[in-house]
Amino acid sequence: MFFAWLKKFTPRGIYGRAALIILVPVVVLQMVVLVAFSKRYFDDITQQLMAGVVAEVALYEVAIEGLSPPDAVSVMDDLAARLQINATVGSDVRAVQTRRHWYDVSGRTIERELAAAFATFEGVDLASNSRVFTFSYMTDAGRLRLEVDRTRASARNPHQLIVLTFFTGLIITAISIVFLRNQMRPIRRLARAADAFGRGETVPYRLSGATEVRSAGAAFLNMRARIERQIDQRTLMLSGVSHDLRTPLTRMRLTLSLLEADGAPQEDIDALKDDMSEMERLLDEFLTFARADAAEESEPVDMGALVTAAVARAKRAGGDVTLAPLPEGDVVMSARPDALARALDNLIGNALRYGTRAFVAFHTLDRSVVLTVEDDGPGIAEADRERAQHPFVRLDTARNQNKGSGVGLGLSIAVDIARRHGGSLRLGDSADHGGLRADIVLPRRSKATTSR
Repeated sequence: MFFAWLKKFTPRGIYGRAALIILVPVVVLQMVVLVAFSKRYFDDITQQLMAGVVAEVALYEVAIEGLSPPDAVSVMDDLAARLQINATVGSDVRAVQTRRHWYDVSGRTIERELAAAFATFEGVDLASNSRVFTFSYMTDAGRLRLEVDRTRASARNPHQLIVLTFFTGLIITAISIVFLRNQMRPIRRLARAADAFGRGETVPYRLSGATEVRSAGAAFLNMRARIERQIDQRTLMLSGVSHDLRTPLTRMRLTLSLLEADGAPQEDIDALKDDMSEMERLLDEFLTFARADAAEESEPVDMGALVTAAVARAKRAGGDVTLAPLPEGDVVMSARPDALARALDNLIGNALRYGTRAFVAFHTLDRSVVLTVEDDGPGIAEADRERAQHPFVRLDTARNQNKGSGVGLGLSIAVDIARRHGGSLRLGDSADHGGLRADIVLPRRSKATTSR
């Protein structure tokens, strides 16, 4: 729980997280080397060098205090040359103000050592010239201002370790990312193949990568093959049963015609005809459910035209359907047009069966499109909506059965088609009309892929 707040800052993908696992230790190692080791190392060197500088300056101070005026200048210059320092002494010499760059780590040590060695220390200038540093303090002979070579007080080129550490870490990180990308590529291909199969598309996938990735890929290929065989068997079974039942239905209809010619009671004949029509309608639903798994290639589809055509078909069949204004411009996305048209027809048909009017709308979001069908019927209770999307489920207590009965495949067909497009079917209450609201939410994809 203490690190829960870090989740919103961490990458969501496996590639980003794996790269983070590599980068964090490299950065931490660099920080430890630069801070814990380099700072102490350069501090020790600076302290040792400054001890020599302080001793030479103290020697110079003692020497000039015992000189008499006639030979003081020449002796001071000669001593300063021997000590390799530039010195100025006198009451008119200007004091030095402390100046130092924020990143000058060894400069802090120089300032600290000078302040500790000389009680009258005034300041040190470490920023005006990178090659020398200047400092001043008061002596008995007056203010002493000295200019010392920077290399005598601190390590030469201290930034080299920082640069070498940084570029070494950069090279190691680049090499690691290249190897990591090669290891992540098979996982990403497996994820794309699994996601495509969830939308009803079969994309080529070849086993590659590490042993664990190959095992997962092989398990996925076996699972995909089994599911495809089961879908094909289900489709073949439903299609075969539905077609086979049409033969006795045809014979029964012929028999009814003969009975009608022989003068059988018309009421009994009409009742049998209604039962046969109901059986044919149920068979059509079975065939529609079976065709939901039929092969159809994805192609660019104008969603506005698709919705307009579905509403037009419902109106030609005598339905009271209202279409809301469509979004401006053409909305084209990769989809299976026949399957989407079938899903819309089922939703509009259900709305007209259980209500008196249907209301169709289509709107777009940033990453999805939504096809909405509402009615003014009794709707479906929230507790029953999940069960209503299962095949062969009829909610007799929730929906009006006076306008026809089905086998419970209308919503399940729409659910199956939406899922095969990578989307979903959402059921809710219609806020404007009081009935059921059904939303087909589809992700926006720019191009078609090979479908099963």
